[in-house]
Formats: sequence, C-alpha cells, structure tokens
Amino acid sequence: MSLLRSATVLAASLMLALAAHATPKVVKKVPPDFPREAAQKGISTGVVKAKLTIEADGKVSDVEIVEAEPKRVFDRAVKSALMEWKFEPGEKATHEVKLVFKNED
Repeated sequence: MSLLRSATVLAASLMLALAAHATPKVVKKVPPDFPREAAQKGISTGVVKAKLTIEADGKVSDVEIVEAEPKRVFDRAVKSALMEWKFEPGEKATHEVKLVFKNED
C-alpha cells in the first residue's frame, strides 16, 4: 500500500471515528433550580461541569460532577435536573455539559 493511500485510509478512519462520537442531541432539557441554601448564604453565581452517561434509549443513567465553583453548592440541583434530560436514541455515550448559575433576585 502506498504512503499516500495509507494516509487517505487513516484520514477516512479518523473521520468515521469522529462522526461516531458526535454530540448527542438533547430533546428535553430541565433547568436546575437555584438552591435556596445558596441564596441564603449570599451565593449568587456558580459554574458546574458535569459528565452524563446516556443510555441507548436516550435516558441519562448517571451524572458525575467534574468541576464546580463553588464546590458542593449546586451539585444536588445539577444532578437532579440532568437526570431528567432526554436525548435522541442512539448508542450509549458520555457527554459533558457546563451549567452556569446566576441568581437575579
């Protein structure tokens, strides 16, 4: 196999691999509630990055908090909301999302 042909096959394989890991399409989003405890403590903003495990039927089966600022303030609200999200059915996958909290009150 020539070097050029090998490079073409490798490029095609890489494109297929990237296509296989396309971002899952959300069909139902549930926004997290702003925790009352956070507001009572004077915390008005936060950011949480979470990793979802999405089953083949599109349901979320697990939520893992990857990063949070401030730590452990919004975790419960994020997990509760993300477990209600639904995605288009496909292959089982993981997907990361970033949620930003801002209390306007």
